[in-house]
Formats: sequence, C-alpha cells, structure tokens
Amino acid sequence: MPVTSNNQNTTVYKTKDDSLIRERVHPSLHQNKNQSLAEAIIPAHSQTQRHYHKSTEEIYFVLQGQAEMFLNNEIFLIQNGDSIVIPAGQHHSLNNTYDEELIILCCCSPAYSHDDTFLV
Repeated sequence: MPVTSNNQNTTVYKTKDDSLIRERVHPSLHQNKNQSLAEAIIPAHSQTQRHYHKSTEEIYFVLQGQAEMFLNNEIFLIQNGDSIVIPAGQHHSLNNTYDEELIILCCCSPAYSHDDTFLV
C-alpha cells in the first residue's frame, strides 16, 4: 500500500524559525529514511527568523506568492515557480512584505529536525 499524506492526516506546526509547516513526508511519520518534504506557509506581512542547519541541506520550491529571501548575506526576490538551493550551514530567512501568503515546498536532506535548526 502506498504511503500518502493529505490535509486530513497531517497537522500544521510552528518550527523554531516561526514558519508554519505541514510535513507531507517525514521519517517520523512515514516509511522513508533520509529526507523530508514539507509545505511551509509564511503569512502576509510576516517573516521567519534567520537561522541555519548544520547538517541539513534544503531546496525550496515556491508554490504561491513572493517574498524577500536572505541567503548567505544576499537579499533577493523569490516568487511562484522559483527553486532555491540552501546548502547546510548557510544563514537564511524569508520576509513576506506582500499581501498574499507565501507557500513553499521544502525538501530537506537529511530530514528536518528542530535539533539541527540554529537561530542567528
């Protein structure tokens, strides 16, 4: 039987950086071992805290909206359809100054862990 997740069998929680996350696939919930896939929501006119991960690399894919991204001392606009690679150890955050919520898919390898999230 395939492993599936949807809005009915997953819950939204807040991460250390203040993102609202819905784990779509995670080793603590599913049968995978080495990565996670989450939907992150950054409400309009809000931001995440600057942070980094010692071990985890991330890939963001923007599903909806736009925001300013801080990544390793650069600030740039991300928007619907963009993919962003965030290597382990790089400081990053999102600032959604717009009227629409930002929704991204976040792929993490190894899987996301609060213990690997360090606020700056």
